[in-house]
Amino acid sequence: MIVFRYLSREVLVTLSAVSAVLLVIIMSGRFIKYLAQAAQGLLDPGVLFLIMGFRLPGFLQLILPLGLFLGILLAYGRLYLDSEMTVLSATGMSQQRLMVYSLAPSLLVALLVAWLSLGLAPQGVAEQMRILNEQDALTEFDTLVPGRFQAMKDGSRVTYTQELSQDRGELAGIFISEKRFSREGGKERGITVLVAESGRQELQADGSRYLILENGYRYDGNPGQADYRAIQYDTYGVLLPKPSVRGEISEREAVPTRELIGSDNPRLQSELQWRLSIPLLVFVVALLAVPLSRVNPRQGRFLKLLPAILLYMAYLGLLIAARGALDKGKIPQELGLWWVHAVFVLIGLLLLYWEPLRLKWAARRTAREVARG
Repeated sequence: MIVFRYLSREVLVTLSAVSAVLLVIIMSGRFIKYLAQAAQGLLDPGVLFLIMGFRLPGFLQLILPLGLFLGILLAYGRLYLDSEMTVLSATGMSQQRLMVYSLAPSLLVALLVAWLSLGLAPQGVAEQMRILNEQDALTEFDTLVPGRFQAMKDGSRVTYTQELSQDRGELAGIFISEKRFSREGGKERGITVLVAESGRQELQADGSRYLILENGYRYDGNPGQADYRAIQYDTYGVLLPKPSVRGEISEREAVPTRELIGSDNPRLQSELQWRLSIPLLVFVVALLAVPLSRVNPRQGRFLKLLPAILLYMAYLGLLIAARGALDKGKIPQELGLWWVHAVFVLIGLLLLYWEPLRLKWAARRTAREVARG
């Protein structure tokens, strides 16, 4: 039990460190993407951390199997490098027993991944889609920030307001720059600039929203050219684009697992097999990692790290490719994704038993040569 606890602690500590680093890298990239959308006025800055929180289970369900794989490689690789595994082998620690000991942290990770994959991740995707649908329903003024130039949702308008009331209905110190396009072909014809002392929102009976500007100027022309037109106005109306409202959530990743069971839809069946494959992936990568972690102390523990990562990428890539083929009906539902796991289980067993068998055959050959001599 002392050896078992020691090995499990080494694997779990390395797993936690590796997973934390991978999570920070992945979430940072996704957060930068959402932050750029918020800066363009596409998202409300107040929901950024909420979206990232709902995306967290989806990130973790793919990070944890990779973290376990690298954790076993690095933890056991250090034990081989420090000759601790040699001492354990001298006391009767075989590769098969080491594999059995490794199944305990693998089972813990698999249960956590199953909880994420079958429960939390679909709920997180559903909540994320709900928030994004609500963001699509926002008008330009719902994301407008006083004192900042913001590109609006259609990408052709830049709006600035010096002051904005609490109810976002009254504005002051307004600047709007909008590109003008021809009706035929959509070719750009110039820029229209509107400036006004004040403005307000006005909702029509048909649901259309207008920005009513007061006491300002309109300038039409092309930048760098002198042929422009200036118009002074007392009141000017600007039609605001209608928000696109989507009430339903159509992403299959957001469908609860209980609704996938028994479904005749091939895409939903593919999604169910994918969710079940991720916990199974944990045990298979553990089977691959234990023999791959065996290194010669004089070669260093990073010798097999690159081939091991390539093998993991091939495993995950083949799963994703099989999922795509399953969606298109190119693979029978009965075969599904299970054949991919079977192939890599065979590879793991071959790696696990190859070295003991090779040493056994070498010992027999040496004994025969000694007997002949």
